[in-house]
Amino acid sequence: MASTDDVVANEAELPEAGWLTALLGLPAMGPRRLAALLDGRSPAEAWVVVRSGRPLPEVAAVVGGRVAALATEWAEAARAIQPEAVWSATRAAGVEVVAYGDASYPRCLLDDPEPAPVLFAVGRLEAVAVPSRVAIVGTRRCTRYGRDVATELGGSLAEAGVAVVSGLALGIDGAAHAGALAAGGASPIGVVATGLDIVYPVANRRLWNRVAEAGVLLSEAPLGTGPRGWRFPARNRIIAGLADVVVVVESHASGGSLYTVEAALERDRPVLAVPGPIHSPASRGTNHLLAEGCVPLCGIDDVLTALGLVGSTPAPADRRSSPGEPDLGVLEAAGWSPTTLGALSRRVDLPPVDLASSVARLVRMGWFDEERGFYQRVR
Repeated sequence: MASTDDVVANEAELPEAGWLTALLGLPAMGPRRLAALLDGRSPAEAWVVVRSGRPLPEVAAVVGGRVAALATEWAEAARAIQPEAVWSATRAAGVEVVAYGDASYPRCLLDDPEPAPVLFAVGRLEAVAVPSRVAIVGTRRCTRYGRDVATELGGSLAEAGVAVVSGLALGIDGAAHAGALAAGGASPIGVVATGLDIVYPVANRRLWNRVAEAGVLLSEAPLGTGPRGWRFPARNRIIAGLADVVVVVESHASGGSLYTVEAALERDRPVLAVPGPIHSPASRGTNHLLAEGCVPLCGIDDVLTALGLVGSTPAPADRRSSPGEPDLGVLEAAGWSPTTLGALSRRVDLPPVDLASSVARLVRMGWFDEERGFYQRVR
């Protein structure tokens, strides 16, 4: 068994993030259990305690009667782990590791009630440092309506310089990031519940790679960590903490999106919900949020208002002189009466993502006014 002297000798070679990476690789090691382990101890000292198999009262306060069995399980796992080798493999994989309090740790999470002790990142960590970030979340079992709304919102926000934060799940999450990527603008931020070497869901592998290339992927799980049910609600608190505003596009009566809402409210983040058909199971959760007093989202301006951005960036007149294609075709199809994206989609031959991006550009350039989902040509 490693002695305290051994750890002191190794501590000079292994940074704090290295010890934390090893600790997070232990079975069922979540943020609350790790915080209990680190109560009054450095990560290196916590590693020695774990290897000893000694139950700790601080951990017992979190896990209750399971503390002895968990201490034994952690000790057996720790004896098979070489922290230096784990750290070397993580760095060799091109993963950036930032511990709480590091200069590159996201500032918006420093005051979080339950901050991630370590974040693993692939991509550009500076993508988190944009002035405004909006989380777009919702059900995996979304409708076409929900998918189109999420795609439109993701694209419009990215074009407005707002980073889209989501969990890269199937359904609403993926649609929001796909819209943001198609529009360009602010870089997307993905927060996942597995290690960054394990794509989940596998069907979103291409989207996962595109988000990593254009923005950043974040996780508090070390490499090799597969999907576990408890990790998804834990991941959702990071999504809520990163966001300035949380948007729920579609949600069933129960589900992960509502965990994100709960985490957002605990952090005093504004929550907006998209109204849906009263007979749609996919909108029962969002409609219930609205009935409970949640702010309705009926257009991009509602999000920008929640961010305090409406009216802050008027389009200069010279940018309104000559829209190019496909914007010119959309402008001509709109006519001079108020219209919606749905109506425009029947008049122009554009995919929903491209149409939403075109309309957002025309709004930003001063050709359209937008109010609660209706677009009025003004020039």
